[in-house]
Amino acid sequence: MSVKEQVSEQEWQARVDLAACYRMVAHYGWDDLVFTHISARVPGPEHHFLINPYGMLFEEVTASSLVKVDLAGNKVSDSEFDVNPAGFVIHSAVHEARDNAQCVMHLHTTAGVAISALEAGLQPYSQQSLFALSSLSYHNYEGVALNPDEKVRLVADLGDTNFMILRNHGLLTCAETIPDTFLLMFILQRACEIQLQAQATQQPLIPIDSRILAGIKAQAKEVTRSAGGALAWPGILRKLDRLCPDFRD
Repeated sequence: MSVKEQVSEQEWQARVDLAACYRMVAHYGWDDLVFTHISARVPGPEHHFLINPYGMLFEEVTASSLVKVDLAGNKVSDSEFDVNPAGFVIHSAVHEARDNAQCVMHLHTTAGVAISALEAGLQPYSQQSLFALSSLSYHNYEGVALNPDEKVRLVADLGDTNFMILRNHGLLTCAETIPDTFLLMFILQRACEIQLQAQATQQPLIPIDSRILAGIKAQAKEVTRSAGGALAWPGILRKLDRLCPDFRD
């Protein structure tokens, strides 16, 4: 029996959307071999989550290959694929602390890690940066392994924000849906790229007026919720259907 036949219609849709998310990350070159993750909560009362199979490239992920795990990263359904529980540490911390974090994306993009290493971090140099800065937090680097104590600090640093820059490490976004989480990462990644390219010119930069930024921050929840993930997602799926329709398998 296929995976599709074994799960609910709602779970299968989540699997298709999450597989699409992985494929788009690979499409944009944001992946880091097998070393980052995107997780999504399975619809329903159980605290179960979908995550990529250990060792599978993002360009290979399909709806059926996603592994269902609990908050400890243990498999809760039969799967021929393995999962790396350590890779779920950051994700489980956010999922457990935030009911509205139905999807969590953590990446090590070149631009994201570069901005995370700058003392000043992300700056208001573009319209894209304003969306991120309206709901942005930082977490200091504590080494590769996340122990339980660090999970507590990471969650405290994240608070109720939707964007996080992990110092010397990478980027994280979370939201109520997979499309929203992807779009938030697209915005954050683009803001990082724009800042680095602007700074590389070594010309004087014009930051956006602090009053505009303050107004955006005052409306942070409204701004991030209206970012338009659901509006952009159908087009993303159509693009993937043209490029690599096997993500639905």
